[in-house]
Amino acid sequence: MGLFDFLKKGKEEPAKQPTGTPRTNQMPGQPTQGTTASPNQQHVNAKSTDTYTVQSGDSLSKIAQRQYGSASSWTKIYDANKTIIGDNPDLIKPGQKLTIPRD
Repeated sequence: MGLFDFLKKGKEEPAKQPTGTPRTNQMPGQPTQGTTASPNQQHVNAKSTDTYTVQSGDSLSKIAQRQYGSASSWTKIYDANKTIIGDNPDLIKPGQKLTIPRD
């Protein structure tokens, strides 16, 4: 299309995307962005846990008392965070981010 053809025609239409092919800005070889979980799964996962950052002077029983209303529920927190806490549930450190199960 020459310059004069453009002026005669007016504005140029963008190229049409073939039907059934999603248009993305994804670079070749990069993973697809987004999530594969259904909206229902996302809702369940979002509501079933919270995150708590350990403060100086905290213990699992103190955190359980504040979060659940029962200090004896500390095992729920420990079981969900064994990889972070380690083998000794009495040894938690300020700054650790713990998952608080809400089930």
